Amino acid sequence: MDLRNCTKCGRVFSYNGIPICARCSNNDEEEFKRVKDYLYDNPGATVMEVSQETDVTEKQILRYLREGRIEIRDDSNLFLDCERCGKPIKSGRFCDVCVIEMQREFGAVLKKDKKPPEKTIAKSGSEKMYIADIRKKLK
Repeated sequence: MDLRNCTKCGRVFSYNGIPICARCSNNDEEEFKRVKDYLYDNPGATVMEVSQETDVTEKQILRYLREGRIEIRDDSNLFLDCERCGKPIKSGRFCDVCVIEMQREFGAVLKKDKKPPEKTIAKSGSEKMYIADIRKKLK
């Protein structure tokens, strides 16, 4: 069991891949729901507006954008940049072009790692090796 401290409140919890405890995770989900509901009723609202009206920090709203949980609708209001090329994006960490390029690059690396096993050549000249032959040689 992997125990860690919650990055929000500092309490010790059983780590399950998420760096915050269950209580903070529930609070985070409630805050996300408030942001989502506000954006549903007020499409095109700025991050500052959403933050003031929902009492959720701008940092958390930006995190929701980076995680791809919410998206910027207005093309003139793009303030997120692709972490790879710097192009303006609506949500997430990378633009569509960079995602496709990275998938191709990762695929090429994985293909290189999956080389077919090399064939072993039997010393006796035959293509097959039997356990009985090995035992005879050991005696």
